[in-house]
Amino acid sequence: MAPKPDTQSLTAGNLADTAAQTSMDPLFHILKVLPYSFLRPPRLRLKLPSLTLPSPMTVFALVLLTYFMVVSGFVYDVIVEPPGIGSTQDPATGSVRPVVFLPGRVNGQYIIEGLSSGFMFVLGGIGIVLLDLALDKNRAKSVKVSYATAGISSVVIAYVMSMLFIRIKIPAYLR
Repeated sequence: MAPKPDTQSLTAGNLADTAAQTSMDPLFHILKVLPYSFLRPPRLRLKLPSLTLPSPMTVFALVLLTYFMVVSGFVYDVIVEPPGIGSTQDPATGSVRPVVFLPGRVNGQYIIEGLSSGFMFVLGGIGIVLLDLALDKNRAKSVKVSYATAGISSVVIAYVMSMLFIRIKIPAYLR
């Protein structure tokens, strides 16, 4: 009878070796030893691939595009498949006119509504980035003034338009 191994020193590899040593099957020993007695692993001259990181502007563009898709409701548009634009009939004249915003439903949207709202959020984010660039000390004063003007106007336009979109969407909001 083979001596029992110490249970504290058993790992997965040691357990397999212990089971192989206690096996009485001679065919198992032949299959374990014979192929490896004359087979040798090949010498491979593999090089690790060199990883080049993308530029910061590429990463920024991908993050901005992802942000735009998330805030514009791209997943909602793919799953629900709403119409691109709606229409309503004027009660006085009977003519049909297009409607961009789905009124009264906060959890529903037309495709154009989501894209325009997402564009306003991205415009506000770009305005904040421009304001940050205006604080750089290594730029000329005229460039800093241009960045600051463009940044402030982008943030103000994005805010005013987003509030207008909310008032169109929910008429009694904040009144």
